[in-house]
Amino acid sequence: MSSLPPNNALGVHESDTESRRTCWVCLAVDDDDLDAEWLQPCQCRGTTKWVHQICLEDWIDSKQSGNSRTSVSCPQCNTEYIIIFPSLGTFVQIIDLTDRLIYRICPFVAAGVVIGSIYWTAVTYGAVTIMQVLGHKEGLSAMEQADPIFLLVGLPTIPLALIISKLTRWDDIVLNLWRKHSSRIPAIKYIFGEDNICNRERSPTERSAYSDPVSFTRLLCGALMLPTFASCTGKLFFGYVMSNLQRTIWGGVAFLMVKGIFKLYLRQKHYVRLCQRKILNYKEGTQSNQEERLVIIS
Repeated sequence: MSSLPPNNALGVHESDTESRRTCWVCLAVDDDDLDAEWLQPCQCRGTTKWVHQICLEDWIDSKQSGNSRTSVSCPQCNTEYIIIFPSLGTFVQIIDLTDRLIYRICPFVAAGVVIGSIYWTAVTYGAVTIMQVLGHKEGLSAMEQADPIFLLVGLPTIPLALIISKLTRWDDIVLNLWRKHSSRIPAIKYIFGEDNICNRERSPTERSAYSDPVSFTRLLCGALMLPTFASCTGKLFFGYVMSNLQRTIWGGVAFLMVKGIFKLYLRQKHYVRLCQRKILNYKEGTQSNQEERLVIIS
């Protein structure tokens, strides 16, 4: 009628737990697959000590994502798995070395192709711009007489200089001076509809007043199309000028001045509108309140 001592029972339980193997990947035990090959690939103990060979290979494949040279470690004890590959023949090693070399070189080759394409595009654009500004025959003659090295270095700087010039925010400087001294010229205040509201403490902050987000595509198109606009404007308004260069320069100056005036006018009107904004109290009836707000904005 007597039962076994608790210590004896606990000892049998610990022995059974230690002798029973469980795969930490598929959670199968010895009885589930008698032909499975078991491994102890790391320093783990207990339930993560054992794993099937095939299960661990599948798990390593998922971690390497197709790159068999990537090292993989145990997720529990961080022990790096020791992976041994069968030796390759000499011919296969040469092919593998060539493939690895091509893999490393390709990014540099691709970068060189992209940079070369951009460079020759800039050279072509510079040459077209010179012929457009000086005239086809004069521009072609000037490039033929110039040093080739000078052309290879100078032509790509033409689009670069145009883009850099577009990055200069000269309109912010003009607007800042304008808003400080416009009160002295009543005609300007009348044209732009300004009043004393913009001089109060409730004027927009500096960030809101000068908010003009830069669009890279618009900046690029505006910079690269400037010679074309200058040439067309020069032919349209300064056709009496005999020199192509002078006509294009005058056309460019006129185009930039007219464009700048309209841009400053638009930004100043937005600034005055921002000064005159009001925030309404909340009223019952959200829909009607929203419609009233839309009417005021429009």
